[in-house]
Amino acid sequence: MGRGVLLAAMFATALWPQAGRPDPNAVVLDAARAQIGKTIFYDGSYRRMKYPGGDVPLDRGVCTDVLIRAFRAAGVDLQVLVHEDMSRAFGAYPHAWGLSRPDANIDHRRVPNLKVFFERRGKSLPISALPEAYRAGDIVTWRLPSGVPHIGLVSSATVSNGSRRLVIHNIGRGVQEEDTLFLYPITGHYRYFAKGA
Repeated sequence: MGRGVLLAAMFATALWPQAGRPDPNAVVLDAARAQIGKTIFYDGSYRRMKYPGGDVPLDRGVCTDVLIRAFRAAGVDLQVLVHEDMSRAFGAYPHAWGLSRPDANIDHRRVPNLKVFFERRGKSLPISALPEAYRAGDIVTWRLPSGVPHIGLVSSATVSNGSRRLVIHNIGRGVQEEDTLFLYPITGHYRYFAKGA
């Protein structure tokens, strides 16, 4: 192999470390969609879990659990990443729960903590009222009418006329794929993986 070809191959590998592998957004969305009909209960109760790779029973969970399970399918363990970042920079995270130190059982399951984590990772995007601003695999957070924060994944599927994407989330009836992107005020927009349609 000539030096120029070798350098080009090295450059391509540096730019596209996932070349030849599936789009991680597609992996995440497939894993999120696979939870529909399996995660049927909304249950936010505190549970002790193993670390790393801890989870609540698959038949239950909250909105964040949809994301956590889906990201693990793409090799990203938010339990570990959030815990490690909170251990380094605890003061950067909300202290709404009266904790004096990170708790790997629950921290990654809280929407405000995920928002801070994504922001600290440089994954934030502008909030927009335009449907085309949201790509498949994007993460969106909302403020529900009750004041509770919510999180979901922007789907690759759209409403029947194609004007906006659906959302995969658990808002109280288990994991669903629904037309809720603009149903509540959006408080955050994040793109964890660069690729996506």
